[in-house]
Amino acid sequence: MAAIIEVNYFNAFWLKKVVDKKAVIEDNGATIANPSWPGIIGNTTGLNGYPAFPGNALDNGSSTEKELNWCVEEARIRGGYNNTNVNYGVKAYLVEDEPNAVVRGNSLIYSGIFNSRTGVNQTNQFPVGEDITKSADPINGSIQKLYAEDTNLIILQENKVSRALIDKDAIYSAEGGGAVTSSNLVIGVIQPYAGNFGISRNPESFAAYGYRKYFTDKNRNAVLRLSNDGITEISTNGMSDYFRDQFTKLDGSAQKTGKLIGGWDIYTKEYTLSIQPFEKQPEAVFDYSTLSFDERVLGWQSFISFKPSFMTSANGKFYTIGGDSPENGGIYEHYFEGNGLNRNTFYGKYNKSSIKFIFNPSVSTSKVFKTIGYEGSNGWQVDSMISDQQGLDKGLLVWESFNDTTAQVYSLYEGAYKEDNIQYYAGFYRKENKYVANLINSSTTRPQEVVWGVDMSGIKGFLTTVTMSTDATTNLGGEKELFAVSSEYVLSAL
Repeated sequence: MAAIIEVNYFNAFWLKKVVDKKAVIEDNGATIANPSWPGIIGNTTGLNGYPAFPGNALDNGSSTEKELNWCVEEARIRGGYNNTNVNYGVKAYLVEDEPNAVVRGNSLIYSGIFNSRTGVNQTNQFPVGEDITKSADPINGSIQKLYAEDTNLIILQENKVSRALIDKDAIYSAEGGGAVTSSNLVIGVIQPYAGNFGISRNPESFAAYGYRKYFTDKNRNAVLRLSNDGITEISTNGMSDYFRDQFTKLDGSAQKTGKLIGGWDIYTKEYTLSIQPFEKQPEAVFDYSTLSFDERVLGWQSFISFKPSFMTSANGKFYTIGGDSPENGGIYEHYFEGNGLNRNTFYGKYNKSSIKFIFNPSVSTSKVFKTIGYEGSNGWQVDSMISDQQGLDKGLLVWESFNDTTAQVYSLYEGAYKEDNIQYYAGFYRKENKYVANLINSSTTRPQEVVWGVDMSGIKGFLTTVTMSTDATTNLGGEKELFAVSSEYVLSAL
């Protein structure tokens, strides 16, 4: 027959010093001065069977008495002889009596099985008597990322990328041929991919789509793609120098570095990478860059103005979490049309689009670029138009460089003005459904020049670098297209 033991309290095992001698309790209607003893109800008189405080435990002003901590070691309820023991309860699992922590950054460990159908849950069991660890080569650094694909486990270390079989192993013959066989192994043989590349310490750069995986190796200034044909360095597609310069800005200290946040944009089918240097001061504004890689052109086709802290795709849509500021840290759905006026607006902030390109017809011929025109939507302006460097010898080993520049070419609406009730345009003018403008030189004077500045039309040089962007007023947030840009030029007389 079961017995029920009524327990008034369990003895406390460690008691701090008395912290308040002015506390009171009511017992049978009587108010009794009672200092508070954290963790246990008590009083100085031992009323109702409670133990009395030690006489010198009260906070009576003595510096030594204030600092007293009292330990009560009691193994039996009420402290009675042969009373019921207070035990530790059921122990889930003990590995060893004297465990020693060992950090093995290049190793994997797995627990017992979990089966929700049968109710078997051994995920808290790591028996040392069984083979439950698998180690990669420690010379390649710590394991930063694991990715399961079909029946393979991709292991990304700092300096190496490998794969291991899951729930099977490979047996090799003397002739070198291999055969896959089932076994009780959880993780089979670890086989490295060709190439001395890893993921450094930036697992946040990893993104996967289909059979392709993308990540960065900051230590080698590389952006990589892992597919069925192995590892390919996609940063070499016209951007080697750029990534080399940007990755060197990430270093802050051994514990504090910048971030390389990667994600797959399911909407445009592009790998998006955001390079965010370490910000030493919260209020400081550091340059960041977000750009995308397109497999269809095998190139980095565009820079993007948003700064994400996380990127993901779900149900055919692309989502990011903003990283510009805490108030803009909510999730954001990209490519959402809404009212049609939210283009270029990320996390509540509008950013204009821009494009930079080079005019270089008749290579190696000095030219004067007189006009500029484009086909597309209204609302584009020319921010700058700069010629290649020109120079003048000023003596032995002395060379002075110059550039021809133009003034800003306003968009149609921003450059429109009236004078004497006559409509004029200081920038682009629409003619036969094409926007055209003449170029006004804004260069500073240089030696041996006769005409310069606003008195001169066009800019001279072998080539010119043009930067165009959307303005801040025309159909703000709406669609603006740009099909083609051209310039009329003549051969320079000099």
